[in-house]
Amino acid sequence: MPLLEVKNLSKSFRFRDSLGRTTGQLAAVNNISFSLNRGETLGLVGESGCGKSTTGKLILQLLQADAGQVFFSGDELTHLSATQMRPYRRQMQMIFQDPFSSLNPRMTIGTILAEPLRIHRLAPPRQIRDRVIELLEKVGLTADHEQRYPHEFSGGQRQRVGIARAVAVEPQLIIADEPVSALDLSVQAQILNLMQDFKQEHNLSYLFIAHDLAVIEHVSDRIAVMYLGKIVELTSATELYNNPRHPYTEALLNAVPTPDPDLPRPTALSGEVPSPVNPPSGCYFHPRCPYADELCQQQEPSLEDIGSGHQVACHYSEKVGHYLQHRK
Repeated sequence: MPLLEVKNLSKSFRFRDSLGRTTGQLAAVNNISFSLNRGETLGLVGESGCGKSTTGKLILQLLQADAGQVFFSGDELTHLSATQMRPYRRQMQMIFQDPFSSLNPRMTIGTILAEPLRIHRLAPPRQIRDRVIELLEKVGLTADHEQRYPHEFSGGQRQRVGIARAVAVEPQLIIADEPVSALDLSVQAQILNLMQDFKQEHNLSYLFIAHDLAVIEHVSDRIAVMYLGKIVELTSATELYNNPRHPYTEALLNAVPTPDPDLPRPTALSGEVPSPVNPPSGCYFHPRCPYADELCQQQEPSLEDIGSGHQVACHYSEKVGHYLQHRK
């Protein structure tokens, strides 16, 4: 049984005018399905605005889905009340993109880390401070940092605090929403290695949300590619990088910078990302796709398995060429 299973999940947001009348609707997440096994990292990648972060919030029930189901260890979550969700909050944690805005500026780091321990009653009051110091040391900080406030830390240090807060309650699943996108490259590597260490030590599962394909390749066992609220390709990380079968995936991979000056310069995607308020007919990617024809304009492709668990939503997936030879 998968640890996490998402079935036909959808979420839209309505636009209203000054009189409260609905003037439009944005489909942020559009009928997506995937699963996540225990101890696995699933990368969720796509351009900004494709629905990645919304998907993470829907899984944690921070947003209410319009349709679909979320199963955690076989238990369906989408219809649970806030009180009923509380036991699952300990098992499902989130690392946020902005480590500064996710930490209460009026609380010391010690208080921030002690809070989940008190809420979930994971330690007697006299042992909480020892647990906090232990958490700080695990993420590369010291006991001296306990009495400091978030504004006294660098971005990398704040993200370490965010990781410490997430693992404090010993969860099974962590949803990491762009956890290193705001950090310097050297700090990114430290945070990614820290997360990998925790994964191995505690058999954690990650849903790792990012737009950086280099980061996704480094941490993921499998990768799901999103475009305008839909998953267009889902397979193992190795298969995705060596044999992309959706034109959008191929374009993303070709856009990854390479230090080799002898390789051809990547060809950028043509056209603009369509508005999710008024998406194209048929395949959402067809206005920017070099393989598109009349069928693509009229009929939306379904996500189908083309072998060995490689799923792709494209009428002409067999036409999509292999990625550059240096990736193989």
